[in-house]
Amino acid sequence: MNKPAVVLLGIVVAIGAISAGGAWYTGKQLEPVLQTAIQDANKELQTSMAGVDGTVTLELVSLDRQLFSSTAHYRLKAQGAVFGENHQDTELLFVDHIEHGPLPFSRLVSLKWLPVMATSHYELEKNPTTEKWFAASKDVSPLKGVANIGYDRSVTGNIELLPLELKDDKSAVSFSGANLDFDSTAEGKKVKASGYMDSLKVSVVDANNAKLDAELSGLTIASNLEKTTFGFYTGQNTVELTNTKVTFGPQQAVLTLKNFEQKDSSETKDNNLAGRVDYKIDEIGYQGKPVGSAAMAVSMKNVDIPSMLVLTKLYQEKVQPAQAAAAAGKPVPELQLTEAEQALAQANVDQLLAAKPQVAVENLSLKTTNGESRFNLVLDLAKPSSMDLPPVELGKQIVALLDANLSLSKPMIQDVAGLQAQIGGVTDPKAIEQQSQAASEMISGMAVGTQLATLVGTDIVSKLHYANNEVTFNGQKMTVEQFIGFVLGKFGAVSGAQ
Repeated sequence: MNKPAVVLLGIVVAIGAISAGGAWYTGKQLEPVLQTAIQDANKELQTSMAGVDGTVTLELVSLDRQLFSSTAHYRLKAQGAVFGENHQDTELLFVDHIEHGPLPFSRLVSLKWLPVMATSHYELEKNPTTEKWFAASKDVSPLKGVANIGYDRSVTGNIELLPLELKDDKSAVSFSGANLDFDSTAEGKKVKASGYMDSLKVSVVDANNAKLDAELSGLTIASNLEKTTFGFYTGQNTVELTNTKVTFGPQQAVLTLKNFEQKDSSETKDNNLAGRVDYKIDEIGYQGKPVGSAAMAVSMKNVDIPSMLVLTKLYQEKVQPAQAAAAAGKPVPELQLTEAEQALAQANVDQLLAAKPQVAVENLSLKTTNGESRFNLVLDLAKPSSMDLPPVELGKQIVALLDANLSLSKPMIQDVAGLQAQIGGVTDPKAIEQQSQAASEMISGMAVGTQLATLVGTDIVSKLHYANNEVTFNGQKMTVEQFIGFVLGKFGAVSGAQ
């Protein structure tokens, strides 16, 4: 045997020995790793289901461990009214074919030489709950994926949803499939994910025989998150949707959206939370006619996290069950707080307000061919001297600052009114122009005539500023009490005129 062959044989033997030893070690370590992962998953599931009538739990049903591989079976159980009358006790079964590290064969053939503890190949199994789903995907598991578990407990992999076609008397679904790639550090402290779906078409008929069709295409998602010391995630999320088409109502009206985008970000500093979310739609259409574009940006800051978590828990435990009962048409339980709960709520409201939180609508806009309307608002809150003050005085102390600006474009109003006329069946261009101009002038006249707004060029403008117990409304200074009386009087006059 020549020298290169001997060297090659030695390398192969060495790799084999290392792999066998590593596989034996991995097999011994695998079960506790799986159990820990399942415990962590159940904690997250419990948190996500807080305040609703339902539970979701994950369990390891069995683990068949061999030298180089293992096979695990999991059960995901969902119980509760939140899943609907027909799905109050549902379970999903998964099978997991696990290759032991450090060098799983599937990674070697993919030229991935970085050692890992295990590579998991998991997929959904057929059972009574999922048999229709399997039928829709031509009896192939509709959900599968791969996860690589590192020796540092990090996890990388992907989830794949296969294409499917589903149809019955009341509904139809056509799904292109979707893919999601993920990357997580140990215990999910940092998580990155990105995914894509080509198309989804849904058609349903409700109890009144009204048909609803929805078509979505070009969905992209991306997340970069980090778990805080408080147990929730902060970071950045992006959702983009290229096209949306919804057909609805007795007349089968068609609403279209192009290039929808949502971006949100959040961060913590000390005990405070700050966040922002931006929405954008490049093109809005209705009944085949262009409407315009829209955008919205909302932000918050100085939100005290400990008090927010306490109040959120109280809300989930006391308020959400009543809301769920009302939504389901069931008797609504009376909202009752014990003295201890009332004291807890009061203390945490005080703590929340003491941090001086701010909520802002930084931009809300609608742009058409000939004009753009905008609205923005900033609201700063503060802790009052007492919660037992009269309503007006309490409001004056809680609201530290309020700044609101509204600008309605008369040309934009004309564009919208003209579209409404066309949709209503008006075809004569002159009649459309007359109707749209009349609508614009009516709104402008009412706003200016009641002194609720002023006319600046072609914009109907209203400005409100409050700070230090003083209101400035469209340039007029007045007390809070005078402003309340002024607004009530103007709205009363408008209602009386109607």
